[in-house]
Amino acid sequence: MENVLITGAFGQLGTELQLLSAGKPGFLFTDVTEAGAVRRLDICDAEAVERFVAGNGVGTIVNCAAYTDVNRAESDVARCMAINVEGPRNLARSARRHGAALIQISTDYVFDGKRKSGIPYTETSRRHPVSVYGASKRACEDAVRRTGCRGVIIRTAWLYSPFGKNFVKTMLRLGSEKPEIGVVADQFGTPTYARDLAEAILRIIGRIGDRRGEVYHFTDEGRCSWAEFAGRIMQEGGLDCRIRPLSTTEYPTPAERPAWSVLSKEKIRRDFGVATPPWETSLRDCIRRIRQQEGQVL
Repeated sequence: MENVLITGAFGQLGTELQLLSAGKPGFLFTDVTEAGAVRRLDICDAEAVERFVAGNGVGTIVNCAAYTDVNRAESDVARCMAINVEGPRNLARSARRHGAALIQISTDYVFDGKRKSGIPYTETSRRHPVSVYGASKRACEDAVRRTGCRGVIIRTAWLYSPFGKNFVKTMLRLGSEKPEIGVVADQFGTPTYARDLAEAILRIIGRIGDRRGEVYHFTDEGRCSWAEFAGRIMQEGGLDCRIRPLSTTEYPTPAERPAWSVLSKEKIRRDFGVATPPWETSLRDCIRRIRQQEGQVL
């Protein structure tokens, strides 16, 4: 039996994959720190990656490990590139040597966001990142494809979950502390519930066939601005906090963000039959789970 290696087990996506695969045989979870059933593996260590893949009968690798601090990446270029480019290249090379498949996670930040509003990006749209993080993910995609390993690259966007640091949890915290929050209203995309992406990945495992570096998009369905997203979070969270719309120029950040990053999901639905739920429905479920963790039931 071939095992499934999930890297980045303590991140948002890795945690959801742990929960969804609980009790199922053949799943191996790793991270840069070891705890419980999660074993230590630094994907930037090529020899360690090779030993793990060769010694554990790995047939599929799902790389959830990534450098995702978009602002810090602007001044931490070497580390960002090591984790987001060298690490995936190591995994892809080992996958190629052992006939395994790789599912690599990428991002909407490979696009510059200057496409005409209303037209989603497709998998073949021109990439032109405007941040170090986006550039690292474009280089990641290229590095994985150049190895020739079997596998797919899944671009996603605006990921959130009940775990770790993310926009939803930040808004819930601020919304309980402040009567008003300013949020950018001229950047548009689609929020993506990490559990929905994890379910899509589990459906894709074992169905990759001879695809080699083929790109797919996955987010939830619909589109909104960050300010609209924040407003819905307050509504679903039962918080009386007003959202004050800001322009990007009013809220400068070290890294430039795409102004428009809605992704087309037609290809992944067609090829793998995955579901892309409305983002509002998924947000409601996530907040329900967050409140349950806090001992509150909505």
